[in-house]
Amino acid sequence: MAGVLFYHLTRSRPEAVVAMLLERAAGQGWRVLIRTPDRAAAEALDASLWLGPEDGFLAHGLAGGPDDRFQPVLIGQPDTGVDDVASLMSLGGVAIGAEEAAAVERAWILFDGLDPGAVERARGQWRALTGAGVKAQYWSEEDGRWQKKAESGAA
Repeated sequence: MAGVLFYHLTRSRPEAVVAMLLERAAGQGWRVLIRTPDRAAAEALDASLWLGPEDGFLAHGLAGGPDDRFQPVLIGQPDTGVDDVASLMSLGGVAIGAEEAAAVERAWILFDGLDPGAVERARGQWRALTGAGVKAQYWSEEDGRWQKKAESGAA
């Protein structure tokens, strides 16, 4: 497992960062599960991905359908399992456990840096995951581009 990457969003819309990360995951051949807080958030993300540029279309689907196992990107809720995925993404404060992080190649936690509650939840996730021995990196876009600001558990 390569670790968990925390993305502190202060300038970019979550959908834009999701699309960027999904393109990278696709380049690695990874199947991705995105966890959102609820069905409404999953549907909103699904709609946003459908509206992206035609030449950058990312095949995806909402969890709960008959073809979930064939979706390269599956959008679910907190209880959607990580079976048969190589990477896991969390939006809206959905927790990722240490065992789940260890079971995938890469995990991402995206959080709204302008929401004090979201920042505190992300800090709690960082403490829980790094305390369990999971490697983690903290990325911030405060200067208009992504910069790695912290790393824990690196070899």
